[in-house]
Amino acid sequence: MRSLLPKLRLLVAVLWAGSLWAVGYLVAPTLFATLSDRVLAGTIAGSMFHAMAMLSLGCGLAMLLLLWRGTPEWDGQRRRTVLAIIVLMVMCTVVSHFGLQPMMAELRAAAGPAGVMESAMKSRFGMLHGVSSGIYLIQSLLAGWLVLKQ
Repeated sequence: MRSLLPKLRLLVAVLWAGSLWAVGYLVAPTLFATLSDRVLAGTIAGSMFHAMAMLSLGCGLAMLLLLWRGTPEWDGQRRRTVLAIIVLMVMCTVVSHFGLQPMMAELRAAAGPAGVMESAMKSRFGMLHGVSSGIYLIQSLLAGWLVLKQ
């Protein structure tokens, strides 16, 4: 069973990183590039990012369990580094999904059918979106580091 845990840990890390990269840097930009209705593209992207957030929380929990049970050969420094990466990645998800996304959703709802980019709330939405994108970039870079540390 012990020999399976490192492989499972790598699989979860790659799933987490790959899904972050695919949704954030392939799917979402493709939606906005191909759909003429930007409101629809944003709605679909929002659904994808919600699913990504739930997957991130699940992968974070799985990685914590695998770190706790499946790394007896690791030294303390490596274990602490990987723990810090996992915690930071989960914190990125929590801040973005449960902090920023509700504020952005509130702005979208207040803007009505024309969309937030055609409303007076455009600049506030843009600022929140920029912060969220920055957090996502940090999480994506941490994901690469997580995979390399496996």
